[in-house]
Amino acid sequence: MYREAPSNIEAEQALLGAILVNNDAYYRVSDFLKGPHFQEALHRKIFEVAGDIIRMGKTANPVTIKTFLPSDQKVGEMTVAQYLARLASEAVSIINAEDYGRAIYDLALRRALIQIGEDMVNIAYDAPLDMPPQAQIEDTERRLFDLAENGRYDGGFQSFNDAVALAVDMAGAAFERDGHLSGISTGIHSLDSKMGGLQRSDLIVLAGRPGMGKTSLATNIAWNIAAAYEPEVMPDGSFKAKNGGVVGFYSLEMSSEQLATRIMSEQTEVSSSKIRRGDITEHEFEKLVGFSQTMQKVPLFIDQTGGISIAQLSARARRLKRQRGLDCLVVDYIQLMTGSGGKGGENRVQEITQITTGLKALGKELNVPIIALSQLSRQVESRDDKRPQLSDLRESGSIEQDADVVMFVFREEYYVQNLEPRDQADPKYPEWEAQMEKVRGTADVIIAKQRHGPTGTVKLAFQAQFTRFADLADPSFTPYEEA
Repeated sequence: MYREAPSNIEAEQALLGAILVNNDAYYRVSDFLKGPHFQEALHRKIFEVAGDIIRMGKTANPVTIKTFLPSDQKVGEMTVAQYLARLASEAVSIINAEDYGRAIYDLALRRALIQIGEDMVNIAYDAPLDMPPQAQIEDTERRLFDLAENGRYDGGFQSFNDAVALAVDMAGAAFERDGHLSGISTGIHSLDSKMGGLQRSDLIVLAGRPGMGKTSLATNIAWNIAAAYEPEVMPDGSFKAKNGGVVGFYSLEMSSEQLATRIMSEQTEVSSSKIRRGDITEHEFEKLVGFSQTMQKVPLFIDQTGGISIAQLSARARRLKRQRGLDCLVVDYIQLMTGSGGKGGENRVQEITQITTGLKALGKELNVPIIALSQLSRQVESRDDKRPQLSDLRESGSIEQDADVVMFVFREEYYVQNLEPRDQADPKYPEWEAQMEKVRGTADVIIAKQRHGPTGTVKLAFQAQFTRFADLADPSFTPYEEA
């Protein structure tokens, strides 16, 4: 049986008439209603042209609009100019404008749902080889998420005007935000000044050899962002981060308790090994209890599922964004993930490519920065100069290719420490001691690739007993002798 897609042409006519008679009606609906929500193509064009004119501070009425519409088009027996005059003459009150706008929007969502449902049924019947059921679920979920978030799912081309408006809005937000950053502050000033914060939709790969502190740096940044979270209420009642943000942390290597212990150690300056052994004073215990109460209010969400696939990770991230909001994602680490196929050993290079491409697409879809940690190959250890390079990224060039930013964590102290002469009477000992003194308590974050900014090295302080990174100029940092 043929069923017509739900629409209400009369509601569209009534709303457009109200806008043409009183331009204030446009502002009552413009925050949720867009041109594509109209079923009738001419109505879509009228709404978009009227919106452009009104936003320029001019008056949109049947006379000013008609020059921007096709003059030879007919609506039944009427010309476009006559049709515009008819819309204005039969206009509803501005008071009803929002109700008509909501009706048009809801009908557009229903049409979009029907389209997604039809596609899902048809693809499931056809069972194409290039779209197994798992991939179809992933695709349908993505389209439903887009529909729920944006009121449309088709993507498509965007006019350059819209892109410029977005860029100007971003600059305005940066001007108002603490530290004047275009992205989300990492809480480490020297890193922010080099990167302008974490940019939305960027894939930031943080790589290093084991023991360099890449997980520590990621947890430091995640905590700093979540702890700085300041929500701002939007006109539609939803919340947006004014500063900081809601953070999702996929901990594939450590359990959530281990991660929480790390963060407690970083923030309370009680050594994590002492926390684990229970070797703490009453004062330190009070600090831990006080901090745990602060932690409860911080929007940091941890998922400790090991071997998670890119499809599962994407689905959970979408759910988190819908339920709690989301401003930054951390994945620790890429090599512990599986591709959507889930066949671990089949072709690791292809699988890593699938993971990094999936992470980049997810960042764009959710409009959040994704910090993905990565291991480096062992070839670093065989070189005299142990500083990592882009070619050291393990298993796939796709990590370098898909990433917007590649950062390496490098602690020379780690390598110098291992060269300590066994005998203090050794003539080389003073030389080693001098070298050790130079690098003690410091770390380099090497920005090897950055699409929208300079590359270079940022020198940070590193407090190993609390696994904490800080700005070198930070007065709270003092190099220590480890007990």
